[in-house]
Amino acid sequence: MPNALDVGAVWKYYGDFPALRDFSLTAEKGSCWALLGRNGAGKTTLLRIIAGLSPFQRGSVQVFGNAPRTEAARSRIGFLGHGIGVYEDLSAQGNLTFFGRIRGIAKPDHVAKAWIERVGLARVAAIPVRQFSRGMRQRLALARAFVHSPQLLLLDEPFTSLDDRAIGTLSELLTDARDSGATIVLSTHQLREALVLASHVALIENGVLRYSGERTQEMLDDTSLLYRTYTKLGTA
Repeated sequence: MPNALDVGAVWKYYGDFPALRDFSLTAEKGSCWALLGRNGAGKTTLLRIIAGLSPFQRGSVQVFGNAPRTEAARSRIGFLGHGIGVYEDLSAQGNLTFFGRIRGIAKPDHVAKAWIERVGLARVAAIPVRQFSRGMRQRLALARAFVHSPQLLLLDEPFTSLDDRAIGTLSELLTDARDSGATIVLSTHQLREALVLASHVALIENGVLRYSGERTQEMLDDTSLLYRTYTKLGTA
């Protein structure tokens, strides 16, 4: 059986600049990876490549044995990036029903309604998203990423700028997804929150993988240990 994710010797250039350098990572099904590194390390680039949103020049990427840009891979991926990624002229119900249909979900109206209730938007389900507060939009974006029960979740700094309610909702969703056997790759600067959830850790510096392995209790007790040990500047 294929792994959830196989990244093999990937090089990604922006012009002459190598954003990822000979990068390799394997994630088994059901594992939860905390993807760590300073701003500009290459975390967002890696996640976008895995999600099939960005090309790369050398190497290989397989998602459950398929290339990222194939429907076989995309249908199993849930991606949450920096943008909200919902349609402002549609209602919350309309947004999730639309995304559910794209993903081939049976009874997308019913599934959308259930997710709207789960993220606390039932009272405003019929209101256009343009009237939503930022916190409400964030919760809708979370539902969009999870609506098709993806088997591989890719989350790029998901806790950044979330309000308290959205943080609580995301934490619950990630815990449930992990417990149900989904594979998670989570890029974040929130070290403690990520390490509590993670089974494994990958540390990137200047596009190079400096460390990958199981998350240990020692890492939880000292969240800056990896940075001090494996990076040049030595601090998170």
